[in-house]
Amino acid sequence: MISADSPLASQLNLLQAVVKAVKVGAIVLDADQRVVLWNQWMSQHSPFNGEAALGKTFVELFPDLENGRTHGAIRAALTSNFASLISQTLNKAPFPVFASPADAAKGNRMQQAVQVMPIEVTSSARHCLVQITDVSTAVAREQQLREKSRELESQTFTDGLTGIANRRRFDIHLEDEFRRAKREKAPISLIMIDVDFFKNYNDNYGHRRGDEVLTQVASALAEIVNRSGDLLARYGGEEFAAILPSTDEEGAISIAEAMRARVESLGLPHTHSGAGHITISLGITTLTPDGASDMATLLDTADRALYKAKNSGRNCVVAYDAYP
Repeated sequence: MISADSPLASQLNLLQAVVKAVKVGAIVLDADQRVVLWNQWMSQHSPFNGEAALGKTFVELFPDLENGRTHGAIRAALTSNFASLISQTLNKAPFPVFASPADAAKGNRMQQAVQVMPIEVTSSARHCLVQITDVSTAVAREQQLREKSRELESQTFTDGLTGIANRRRFDIHLEDEFRRAKREKAPISLIMIDVDFFKNYNDNYGHRRGDEVLTQVASALAEIVNRSGDLLARYGGEEFAAILPSTDEEGAISIAEAMRARVESLGLPHTHSGAGHITISLGITTLTPDGASDMATLLDTADRALYKAKNSGRNCVVAYDAYP
């Protein structure tokens, strides 16, 4: 029997105080997977107190975990002296432990990190320690960081005025889709779009009204360019561009004409243009890339088609046809 004032008794008391104070769950299992230690944290956050848990097998307490990853890690610790860290990504909340009675009532388990470690016990068979750490705060912080990252990425690729893709997003998407078209030997079409007489509009109606027009035009164009893989972007100033993967010239002309008609249907007054309202001009090019093709050709020919549309009376669609 250990004397109450012996150094060993003091060490045992200190150890009990430490086990009681730690803010992690601690379960010690013997060689038969029976609970020999169940700390206060486990009593506070699980459905079982120490008296109910002691002497029970792991499977009796947690039947849902039988033959799962944690149970396998316990067997490996006891039989092979192998320590394991259970992936939190794959096993977010294996144990029924809860931050509060309210969470327990709702079945909202705390996010957990679980570690299983073998313990060598003098004059006894190997035991193992199952340590459960509450990582809910860290997981929530990580989620906030991911959401902030997505928000910043969205801002990086979005035009601040119109809400559609910006020039940077356009450049990346065009490069991706051009490579795909070359790999799949599929057509890709590009439409360049310009708001007619927009400088005259700004000069006579003011830049604030001009910004409103650009926003309305962008919204109207976005109604037409809405297929998966298509991209509408603000190319710069009053100029927009649409990337249409797997679209031949006939399909691109149809989409461009729908865009032209939709903007005209807005009926936005512009008394300082020939039409009396806001219109757009559109230039189209279509290419099935081969080994000698490059994006510069696609951009150049679309721009030349737009130039011809603007010099052909505006408010029209022109497809590139190798004209001078």
